[in-house]
Amino acid sequence: MAARLKDRYQKEIAPAISKEFEIENPMAVPKLEKIVINMGMGEAIANSKVLDTAADELRAIAGQKPVVTKAKKSIASFKLRQGMPIGVMVTLRGDRMYEFLDRLITVALPRVRDFRGVSPRAFDGRGNYTLGIREQLIFPEIDFNKVDKTRGMNISIVTPARNAEQARALLRGLGMPFRQ
Repeated sequence: MAARLKDRYQKEIAPAISKEFEIENPMAVPKLEKIVINMGMGEAIANSKVLDTAADELRAIAGQKPVVTKAKKSIASFKLRQGMPIGVMVTLRGDRMYEFLDRLITVALPRVRDFRGVSPRAFDGRGNYTLGIREQLIFPEIDFNKVDKTRGMNISIVTPARNAEQARALLRGLGMPFRQ
């Protein structure tokens, strides 16, 4: 079973974007490359058990085993040494990526309190979009009763788009609810 969002991209969104930006080569039309979900855990310095629960929650959300990220360099003021585990992340590609984005847009984001849409200015200029989420409870896969602490995460949507306008058109076509 192919992802519903992927089918819609191939049938409707890609032709509309190529027409809007006058892209003749079908391979040059912006598409989703990958989605990276990252949970940085500063408190893992003192208590490394925190990473296990965060990894389990991220596995439930993404449907894929997360990787533990380690500190790249030591920072004395944070009591951080090089190589210490300080977070978990997952990289989604293919059908899993489309299914996650579909769940994010249709189920999770509408559950955010006082939700008025995501910021249209969170593009990095190279066609990538990063979205910060304050709590993991907006995902229906997380059991509210088993959560010990709310944790935030960053969701980066990577596209090969040449600029922010093409990437914004792609995400708007996929249904991302941008703020007016």
